Amino acid sequence: MKIIILGANQVGSTLAETLANEQNDITVVDTDVKRLRELKDRIDIGTITGMASHPDVLEQAGGEDADMIIAVTESDEINMVACRVAYSMFHTPKKICRLRSSAYLVSEKLFGQHGLAVDDVISPEHIVSSYMSRLIDLPGSLQVLDFADGKVQLVAVKAHYGGPLVGQEIRLLRQHMPSVDTRVAAIFRQNRPIIPEGSSVIEAGDEVFFIAARNDIRAVISELRRMDKPYRRVMIAGGGNIGLRLAEDLEKRYQVKLIERDRERCVFLSETLEKAIVLNGECSQG
Repeated sequence: MKIIILGANQVGSTLAETLANEQNDITVVDTDVKRLRELKDRIDIGTITGMASHPDVLEQAGGEDADMIIAVTESDEINMVACRVAYSMFHTPKKICRLRSSAYLVSEKLFGQHGLAVDDVISPEHIVSSYMSRLIDLPGSLQVLDFADGKVQLVAVKAHYGGPLVGQEIRLLRQHMPSVDTRVAAIFRQNRPIIPEGSSVIEAGDEVFFIAARNDIRAVISELRRMDKPYRRVMIAGGGNIGLRLAEDLEKRYQVKLIERDRERCVFLSETLEKAIVLNGECSQG
């Protein structure tokens, strides 16, 4: 595939290296000549120096016959405009856009052929904050992954003495919870995987991965360990994009305090957040 990557930052550089290793034809666009030179010295790619959203720059990068454009510059606005230009001028089949600001993610109407012509949106900050939020919602969980738009979850927990199923065969889970449809997907014991069978016995210290409907997750966790008390108060250190997104999500369910050292950023955070308390100071100070 012929792929144009807009942005030679850490995300763009990693994408370029990964996709080039898969025998794709890669061209990277950035305004930083030094960054492009260092990237080209490492991997066999093409580079173009210029503003990623400018039509002439995209044309120089090979936009006329590109199969995909991945816009991952540090500017949301440049990324969105670049995708729109690529669609309007070259009808690029696949356009992927990185967005950092949550303000652009509230409406799907912004995207699509009649909007910004973005096929897929990636938001690393949103992914991280959502993952942290799920862990906070399920005290004691080690990993939480959503499926089917969050209706089903894959959860990992460490089995502890006191859990009704600890020391028992997996097959007994259905007897303990006849109305819950759940499956044990994997077990890790002393960092070694065990393929779960009905006769497999769950031992204290095992990391147990199970899948169940979202509403049944807490009930299944209670079979493997004593449920930790739900959190009520959460303190977030740092008010960057991730901290802000996490606070916006958590303030609906918890008492949230957010510490940020930059005073101007604190003013913005306090005006943006509805319930969370914003404190100006160093996170490392006692």
